[in-house]
Amino acid sequence: MPHRSRLLLRTALVLLLSALAWTGSVSAALPDPLARALERHGVPQAAVSLWVQAPGAARPVIAHRPDVPRNPASTLKLVTTLAALEVLGPAYRWETAVYAPDPVEDGVLQGDLYLRGGGDPFLVSEEVWKLAGALYRSGVRRIRGDLVLDLSRFRLPPEDPGAFDGQPFRAYNQPPHPLLMNFNAVRFELHPQPQAGIVRVAVDPPLAHLQVENRLHLDDHGSCTGPARQVRYHVPEPSRVRLEGGVPTHCGPSTLLRTASGPERYAHDLFRTLWAQWGGVLDGGWRLGRVPDPEAEPLLVHHSPPLGELVRLINKYSNNVMTRQLNLTLGLEVHGSPATPEKGHRVLQDFLRGRGIGLGGFVLDNAAGLSRENRLTARQLAGVLQAGWESPYRPEYIASLALAGMDGTLRRRFQDTPLAGRMHLKTGSLRGVSAVAGYVRTAGGGDRLVVLLIRHPGLTHGQGVSIQDAFLTWVHASD
Repeated sequence: MPHRSRLLLRTALVLLLSALAWTGSVSAALPDPLARALERHGVPQAAVSLWVQAPGAARPVIAHRPDVPRNPASTLKLVTTLAALEVLGPAYRWETAVYAPDPVEDGVLQGDLYLRGGGDPFLVSEEVWKLAGALYRSGVRRIRGDLVLDLSRFRLPPEDPGAFDGQPFRAYNQPPHPLLMNFNAVRFELHPQPQAGIVRVAVDPPLAHLQVENRLHLDDHGSCTGPARQVRYHVPEPSRVRLEGGVPTHCGPSTLLRTASGPERYAHDLFRTLWAQWGGVLDGGWRLGRVPDPEAEPLLVHHSPPLGELVRLINKYSNNVMTRQLNLTLGLEVHGSPATPEKGHRVLQDFLRGRGIGLGGFVLDNAAGLSRENRLTARQLAGVLQAGWESPYRPEYIASLALAGMDGTLRRRFQDTPLAGRMHLKTGSLRGVSAVAGYVRTAGGGDRLVVLLIRHPGLTHGQGVSIQDAFLTWVHASD
């Protein structure tokens, strides 16, 4: 055989063996600790996809069923937040504009005050208080007309907040909104007072027009693990709530976070309350409308904290509505007003393509991960983590993830273990779904990108956490 032919044959054989080796790594045997954890909880290995890789390495350390599309739950936030950092930049700030078309005479605005929402994901009480204070310092003391809410920057389809899991008043289920204040949530603090024989209810923020009917009673036998979970919450009509049930006498204060009205009524009530704290007066009510001349100079503009700070709140605490606000903002800034979910989804798809991440099997229904329809592969999510590692905004991105044993959704996990402080992770959990992805510093000082996606009917949250722990402990110990 001629030398050239032998060389070509040898080269082809090497390539074939390499390919076979790669195929083997894709379906590699699972680490023993993970395999045992799966067996213990009755989860078949076919229900698992995983990927472990040193950043920048040509191949993973191990990959198991990496191309099977699975529901990523909240680990999908890793895609949305990285795309936002790279497209908008960490210094990006949202704007809420205030317009006063009519004249101000002796501190009295002779007409309506307009608030044009820009989709600020963190328009909390403190920020609205600052906005009201800036308005007061501008010389306005009294508003003769109405508070008019301009929602024109978003165009959103009707959405039932209870459609996902039948819990319409839970804060995590609230839809996005261009003037979303405090995530549309009210904090009810429950204070057992045995000497008086009552349960006192404190409300934050103290919204104008909110009525609370307290039918709570003390209970000598209840559990102190989530005592507020025993409370029955009803909203007979907007801004009127009823609390029923027993609160354990021997427990300390507990908190119930719920919605009590639609976001428009909430925005009006919160503004009225905080405006009054500054000494301001609003004579009228509220209504929807548009700024008469959108090209006119606003009376003032309120700016949110920068994106680089807000992604920490999104990822560390897995805030769903903030993530959806962020995705809509991407659509708004890239494809123009009004923002729609489709525009935001298109930005995420283009972001993945631009990083060389194929879209095969990728299904995007909800950018926060709160959907039964979302699908993503372990390989795709690992590609996102690699892109985050290579990003100029790597410090902001990695620091936005929960730190094992220290903060966010991982504050109580891995405490007093060698893994505490050595893993930046995003977790996700739905019924029958458990996911974790992020960055692990191994015991030997190496770095690893990790992805674990599990989808199995009947899988509980506790079982998912146990399997994750076995997997992450193995990654940390291996080098």
